[in-house]
Amino acid sequence: MGLFKSFSRNPALRGAVCGIGAMYIRFVHTTTRWREEGRDAPERFWAEGRPFILAFWHGRLLMMAPFWNKKAKMNMLSSHHPDGRLISDTVAHFGVGTVYGSSSKGGGAALRQMVRVLKGGEYAGITPDGPRGPRMHASNGIVALARLAGVPVIPATFATENAKTLKSWDRFQVALPFGRGIYIWGEAIDISDMDEETARAKIENSLNELTALADRTMNRPAIKPAAAKEPS
Repeated sequence: MGLFKSFSRNPALRGAVCGIGAMYIRFVHTTTRWREEGRDAPERFWAEGRPFILAFWHGRLLMMAPFWNKKAKMNMLSSHHPDGRLISDTVAHFGVGTVYGSSSKGGGAALRQMVRVLKGGEYAGITPDGPRGPRMHASNGIVALARLAGVPVIPATFATENAKTLKSWDRFQVALPFGRGIYIWGEAIDISDMDEETARAKIENSLNELTALADRTMNRPAIKPAAAKEPS
């Protein structure tokens, strides 16, 4: 990822790279035979103008934007790291806004801003295992956001039969064109009556089940969660 970090420090180069990245996402989306499941879950909220948090694993970020309802304003939580800047500038081509922050830097301010966004009727996108992992383990941050904003969480994922799995911490999935793909929305998760750990585990398990189902459907090798960090 060193090359990406170099690009991220140069606005002109970063803009070019992110523009190419957006073109690639659109190309893959157009040339893939997609099957979409569970869209009625978010459609109910969009139709009524009710906000929710879209949750997806960091490794499944690439093809999220093309399936979003462009009429519903989305704001993604992204880290201050160079990779985060590249991601935010790329999804901006799809009309997705960014709130910068993470559990390690700017977390409190970012949480407050995301709460304002949701209470203002817009939508939020979160990778609950980002920006540093462990892979496919949800942090408590998404639970705090959902509770403070009073909104549910809708998990989602994708898989394609043609893909390259990077050797990054998140086992990032680079979808390749000219094949089949599946995008799955899960049911809305209302955490209002759950304690923190129950809510966190519910989100994590739902995402892992959806991801395993998507990979099986596309005959892809299963991506397993990383070992959880030991409590400090």
